[in-house]
Amino acid sequence: MKLDILAIGVHPDDVELGCSGTLINEIKRGKKAGIVDLTQGELGTRGNIETRYQEAARSAMIIGVSIRENLKMRDGFFCNDEEHQLKLIRVIRKYQPDIVIGNILHDRHPDHGRAGHLISTSCFLSGLSKVETLDEAGKLQQRWRPAYVLHYLQDWYHEPDLLIDISDVFEQRMESIKAYSTQFHVSSSSDEGPQTYISTPDFLESVISRARMLGKKIGVKFAEGFITEKKIGIRNLDALIQNET
Repeated sequence: MKLDILAIGVHPDDVELGCSGTLINEIKRGKKAGIVDLTQGELGTRGNIETRYQEAARSAMIIGVSIRENLKMRDGFFCNDEEHQLKLIRVIRKYQPDIVIGNILHDRHPDHGRAGHLISTSCFLSGLSKVETLDEAGKLQQRWRPAYVLHYLQDWYHEPDLLIDISDVFEQRMESIKAYSTQFHVSSSSDEGPQTYISTPDFLESVISRARMLGKKIGVKFAEGFITEKKIGIRNLDALIQNET
C-alpha cells in the first residue's frame, strides 16, 4: 500500500500530540496516511505495553489512518545506527510516502531528538540504490526518498517553519490524544498510578494553549507547527491563508 503521508513517532502518542490534526485534515481530503511507532513505550511510568497497544489502536481509528505499525525498537536505548536505519528504511520503502512527518530534532526527552535524527537519516539513505533492503517476501525493495521530511513540535518550543490550520478538526484531534487514558488526565480515574509530567490536567491544557497560540500566528483558531528540512514552495498565492483584518 502506497501512502501519501507517513507519520513516525518514537513513542505511541507522539504522533497524536504532534501532528494528528494535520493527519485528520489530509485524510478528510482523501489522502492515505499511516503511523509507525518506533518503540512500544515500555519505559513509560504509567500503563504497560498491552495498554499502549490498545490505546494506539483506538487512536488510530479516531484519526482514520490506513495502517499503524510498531517497530519494537528498545525504548530509551535505540540508536541512530545502521541496524535501526535499515529497519526504518524497509518501512519507508514499503509504503513509499510522499511526505514523512517525524519527531523533532532536539527536545526535553532525549528519545525525541534521537528519533528525529534517525528518521531524517533513514529518509535520505532510503533514496540510495546501493543501500539494499528486502521486503517481507525476501524481494529486493526499490529505493524511495520522500519529497519532504517535516518535524512536529514537542515539549520544547521551536519557531515553526510551517503552520497548518487544524481548527475544523481540533476536537477530533483531542479525542485521539485522550485515547491514551493511562498517560493523560482524561477523567478522575486518570489519577490512578504515579503522577507524571504528562498526566496532570495542566499538561493537556498546555497542548490546547499551544495549538491556540500557533493558530493566532496565522489568524485561525488552532494550528500545528512543523520544522522543515528544506524550503517549501507554493504554486500560486491562492494557497496562502488570508488572515482576518
